Amino acid sequence: MASKILCIGELLIDFICSDLNIDLTGGINFIKKAGGAPANVTAAISRLGGNAVFAGKVGAEPFGIFLKKTLEEAGVETSMLILDSKSSTTLAFVSLKSGGERDFVFNRGADELLHYSELDEDKVFDSRIIHFGSATALLGGPLKETYLRVMEAASNNGVFISFDPNYRVDLWKNRLHEFIDISRQCLKYADFVKVSDEEIKIISGQENIEAGVEAFHELGAKVVAVTLGEEGTLISNGEKTATVGSIKITSIDSTGAGDAFVGASLYKIAELENPQSFIKDFEKIKKITAFANKVGAIVCTKLGAIAALPTLQEVENFD
Repeated sequence: MASKILCIGELLIDFICSDLNIDLTGGINFIKKAGGAPANVTAAISRLGGNAVFAGKVGAEPFGIFLKKTLEEAGVETSMLILDSKSSTTLAFVSLKSGGERDFVFNRGADELLHYSELDEDKVFDSRIIHFGSATALLGGPLKETYLRVMEAASNNGVFISFDPNYRVDLWKNRLHEFIDISRQCLKYADFVKVSDEEIKIISGQENIEAGVEAFHELGAKVVAVTLGEEGTLISNGEKTATVGSIKITSIDSTGAGDAFVGASLYKIAELENPQSFIKDFEKIKKITAFANKVGAIVCTKLGAIAALPTLQEVENFD
């Protein structure tokens, strides 16, 4: 049986303005979508047939119930999702303006209030793989302490650690150095790290991607995957490096493609008898990366993040 994969972090509502080329002041029409990178990863794993669990906190109101229902419909176990009657679900409002610029308002709520004491430790450490990929967890609040505490304890207990820093410029304005410092702390625990070409340059301080990958390994990261869009994914385990190509598609919406890549990678790693064996087996790393590239590409051919996630049969039948 495949290993259980726990994803911890934020689950939130994205309100996306459907009015064209307008800011949030003038926007009238909004589409409600389930959001949150770690939640997207759990959904990707479950859609492929994997065993995914989500841990986090939402409000005990219609938005929180909608999010819980969305994850459960995707096949995600929600026994560690807390519905808090004393706080409101985190909300993000986004509109797209001309030139690709975004207008963004973030109302943080329940997600940051997850305390370590509220977690079921037996369930947490029953997972052989834990993914830390929250865009908001490192911002502060009890969730930050919980996040780092679970990461350190899991690493000490031999759990396979996956980390995606999920940098969002709107969230880290005037706090970039803080983001870099915390991300580097997390790298020392990470068996698998997924970053974009922008993120590796920011966190490593290196303009050259290969030099950035080397810096990540020096900080403790075991396997590094740098997504390069149409060019594919650069992967390294500290001994070997290669670029695994993407498949050619016509992209409609890239939302959630990175989370789908992570979910697909972890789904395949969880099938291994020992997830840690992934680190040294470079041929296995390349094979899993090719699969994850394909899943990410499929997501780009559809609208939405969770709604666009494919089943294993869809992946196998996709040309």
